[in-house]
Amino acid sequence: MCKREQSHSISRRTFLSAATAGAGLIIGSGNSPAAVQHQECTTAAFREKLLACLGGPWPEPCELCPKLRETIHKDGYRIESVTYQAEPDDAVPALLLIPDGVDEKHPAPAVAVWHQHAGQWAIGKSEPAGLAGKPMHYTGVALAKLGYVVLCPDALCFGERQSQRLEGVNYERFVFLRYVVSGKCLAWKSILDMRRGIDYLCSRPEVQKDRIGCYGHSMGSTHTWLVGPWEPRIKCLVGNCCLPTYEAIHRTYLLHCFPNFIPGLFQYGDTPDIVSLIAPRPLHMNFGENDMGSPILEVRKGVEKIASVYKNAGADDKFSYFIEKDTGHVLSEQMWKLTRDWFAKHLRS
Repeated sequence: MCKREQSHSISRRTFLSAATAGAGLIIGSGNSPAAVQHQECTTAAFREKLLACLGGPWPEPCELCPKLRETIHKDGYRIESVTYQAEPDDAVPALLLIPDGVDEKHPAPAVAVWHQHAGQWAIGKSEPAGLAGKPMHYTGVALAKLGYVVLCPDALCFGERQSQRLEGVNYERFVFLRYVVSGKCLAWKSILDMRRGIDYLCSRPEVQKDRIGCYGHSMGSTHTWLVGPWEPRIKCLVGNCCLPTYEAIHRTYLLHCFPNFIPGLFQYGDTPDIVSLIAPRPLHMNFGENDMGSPILEVRKGVEKIASVYKNAGADDKFSYFIEKDTGHVLSEQMWKLTRDWFAKHLRS
């Protein structure tokens, strides 16, 4: 396990959203065979509880029914505007970035980029694809220029998946509560949609199917560690600036994005326990020390817990994290360098 903390000054960023929940399970530690066995039993039990709290198993996948809507040619890559079905009659709009020279005969590793929240319901997938939003977060473009095939889908309630009857947070709240009264939650739906995104990447001849990663900033980071435990085809993951624990949410009276809230989970564990289920696959996480959306006291405890699970799994070199001092809710140059290097190490070597 590699940890880094560094001093760097960057402007703050505001976080956002709404819901609540509660405080934590400790997964076993130590290196003895008995400790490892205890961890495996505890992990299996927590995974079962997590699935139940999310809303139970996901349905058998329907046909993808992919459609190409438009192709936009850019310098060094092209963008395909596509859709694919997550569920029957539920098409996910997405932007697929394909580097020049990548084709069926010359496939490349792929990265799914889950977009941020930031109260930008109208932007969604367009920001990582470089078509709207802040250049800091044109991460899909940056990865495509490095030779990766990149998928940027809209999360439910964002981009082309908004409602004509309710706007912004009102529609997001409506969708969250609609799933809750159905015995599920928005995180359950988000995981389903992301797994279908991986199905779509695997259907593309340009993609090396055994070299798929995912990245997300803010809500996209939450989506990264939500889908990680349930999608083994994702071989490498990076989350930037988001690990709000229920303990921290309660301590600081923090309102946060709806996908962070899994009903009933806090009686069994906390968000670092979810992240720990990704072990032993490679995972890197970036944080800003002053990020109010991920209170640093609980982040430090959380990453130590995750590190102990990776160590017990014999994969301590597969988890690393970086806390940047005097930094808020951003993607800094150093954070991006570590992200880029992590993908190069685990998807290209």
